[in-house]
Amino acid sequence: MRLISRMIAALIVLLLIIVAGGAIGLSLYPPELLKVGDGYAAKIVCSNTFVAKRDPDKVLEEDVQAPGNPALKLIRVSVDRDEGVVTARFLGLFAPNYALYRGALGCTAVPDGDLQAARSAVFLNKIKAPKSDALWPDGDAVNVGQGEQGAKLANIVTNPDLAGPAMRAVVVVKDGHIVAENYGDGFSKATPLIGWSMTKTVNAAIIGRLMMAGRMSFDDQNLLPQWSADERRNIKLSDLLAMESGLVFNESYGSVSDVTRMLYLEPDTTSVAAGARQVAAPGERFSYSSGTATLLSRLWMNRLPNLSAAVSYPREALFGPLGMYSAVLEADERGTFVGSSYLYANARDWARFGQFLLQDGVWNGHRLLPEGFVGAMRTPTKASEGVYSQVQAWLAGPGGSNAQYGLPADTFWMSGHDGQTVAIVPSANLVVVRMGLTPAWADYRPQILLKRIMDVIKPASS
Repeated sequence: MRLISRMIAALIVLLLIIVAGGAIGLSLYPPELLKVGDGYAAKIVCSNTFVAKRDPDKVLEEDVQAPGNPALKLIRVSVDRDEGVVTARFLGLFAPNYALYRGALGCTAVPDGDLQAARSAVFLNKIKAPKSDALWPDGDAVNVGQGEQGAKLANIVTNPDLAGPAMRAVVVVKDGHIVAENYGDGFSKATPLIGWSMTKTVNAAIIGRLMMAGRMSFDDQNLLPQWSADERRNIKLSDLLAMESGLVFNESYGSVSDVTRMLYLEPDTTSVAAGARQVAAPGERFSYSSGTATLLSRLWMNRLPNLSAAVSYPREALFGPLGMYSAVLEADERGTFVGSSYLYANARDWARFGQFLLQDGVWNGHRLLPEGFVGAMRTPTKASEGVYSQVQAWLAGPGGSNAQYGLPADTFWMSGHDGQTVAIVPSANLVVVRMGLTPAWADYRPQILLKRIMDVIKPASS
């Protein structure tokens, strides 16, 4: 999600046009790009205000108008807490974009401005997380920093060079227990944090739950009605999961592209990818696509009796059984979960999900994912040249292979924009969560953090 950094140049150009050319210059500039920027600001401020319980002014400054993004300082944001509405407007002058808080469903972008329709589209009751003094993951208690190893791990996760710039959370799970953790200023074990594209892996696990129930299969075809009359009817569910459908989708964040249109301009986030042309045979070409992940949300939701059942399903089938009580999977204006990007959960709950995958989809002795499903998450595809798996996970960390950093070959990754990662190392019985606001240009590599942790918990001489 490199939306912000790649919009800077264009927005600065706009500012110069405003100053130099006035209304004539503005007529030459695409207003949709302004609305993308507004939509991004409204959505980020909304979710962090109402879901993460952070101060909206601080969110605007730190998350939207971050250093290196001076043009975004021209966006003005207002928060109506009574109505749950966030309005963002470039320079406070142009047509605004909106985001709406919908309780247990978090926030949604409302690009068409129809707040009433967005309110009535979906509803999910809130639940109160039960408190428990049991050790994590069964409860909230942890026992970290024990002995020499604990002290070494504490030094690693609190080392700013290893945890990385703008770190918000690091959690280390060894043998099923949290053995080290650290949180950035203003964040805590309770703060829900956005996973961005790590959401894709969780969305895939929801499909795995439906497979377990016999409602979906890797071999499913003829997936959408609008595909039935052309070659797209031959696309299998497995092709979408592996990002090898052959559908065109522009994942660039530097303009009004497919992905920015999907997230910030379309009330129905599935419309862009569902209408995409197919330019390669299924399985022939790897093409990373957030549109594909949101289509997957629509597909699994279609397998449930109605929208109400579909909206409740992630909590009932996955988050509840795992004890991920902080998890908020957000939906678009029409009610489709944005399975590409918008899952908020605290770092300990992201660690619970990583531990779930480490345990091959088994939790408290109960198999929740089909046998072989997590194995497919760990199996590289030929079309991706071995970096992506058959099921919405990565076989390499950001910017480098496992071997390059001396990591075990069985390490696999969940990875999201701005430095979100969950590393899962089955051979070491280890999960490491790292969350932050660390843009790609910072060149942070979580593999280095993971390697240092592994040197402590599994030294080379052992």
